[in-house]
Amino acid sequence: MPKRKRKKYSRPRKLYDKIRIEDENSLKSKYGLKSKREIWKAETAIVKIRRLAKKLITSSEEQKKNFIEKLKKNGFNVNSIADSLALSKEDWLKRRLQTILFKKNLANTSNQARQLITHKHVSIGSRIVNIPSYQVSLDEEPLIKLNLTLKTPDKKTDTVKEILEEDSINLEEKM
Repeated sequence: MPKRKRKKYSRPRKLYDKIRIEDENSLKSKYGLKSKREIWKAETAIVKIRRLAKKLITSSEEQKKNFIEKLKKNGFNVNSIADSLALSKEDWLKRRLQTILFKKNLANTSNQARQLITHKHVSIGSRIVNIPSYQVSLDEEPLIKLNLTLKTPDKKTDTVKEILEEDSINLEEKM
């Protein structure tokens, strides 16, 4: 029997909090997000990291070191448990494939980056990724590339080319 899918976020407790709504709107436009649900998912992921960091405060140094190395590998600027407690949802949003594509100037806007990803024009190594919220690790970051291949021309482009060629022939005859 398949497992039941669970929500990966929780909605805000105060629905009509003006300050929170303005912050979310600015994050949504800055990172080119589809909906505020993506911000809530980032917040939940950061809460999980913080919860794990709190548990690790009393654990051995080796476990702390492994946790910090894992966060560093995922691209977070963390040097201690205290730094991991200070992570914000913006740190999580900065590690999304959509944001990294825009920051590397492979797309003009973050919305264009999202479109390129969903249309399967982006690959990491040899694997095509079509999920804008994909968390990119530091190892994968230099492997990101665009796969913009020209499709076979359709009838519309053929007719436009023919019209342009006829116009150029007509101009040459008149001169």
